Amino acid sequence: MPTPTDSVAVTRDIRVTVQPTYEPDHSEPVENRYIFSYHVTIRNEGEGPVTLLNRHWIIINGEGDREEVTGPGVVGFTPTINPGEEFDYSSYCPLNTVFGTMEGSYGMVTPQGESFEVEIGRFYLVAETQL
Repeated sequence: MPTPTDSVAVTRDIRVTVQPTYEPDHSEPVENRYIFSYHVTIRNEGEGPVTLLNRHWIIINGEGDREEVTGPGVVGFTPTINPGEEFDYSSYCPLNTVFGTMEGSYGMVTPQGESFEVEIGRFYLVAETQL
């Protein structure tokens, strides 16, 4: 069941769902270090395969500080996702504030060599802390 912090975006029949979770056991609120994990599902609802080549994340903390992260693939993979299939992975993001946002895009390519960007909709990182 989606929560208000989750994200779902569809671009060219590629559905990207993100579910973030605050990780209190790995966080140090006294030191302004908050760790969030996030689980991503990329589902190909189209008619042809696509390969994920790269990622671009925009991370904004609760004070408005912006960081951009780019790189090849995701968690060491450049998966090819066939029609009706999905690729799942989990990663994490440290923040120095109790809340923030993430959003971005994946660079994809078709077997014919056509490149396109798939949106990762904004999702919310919210620490449930005992202050």
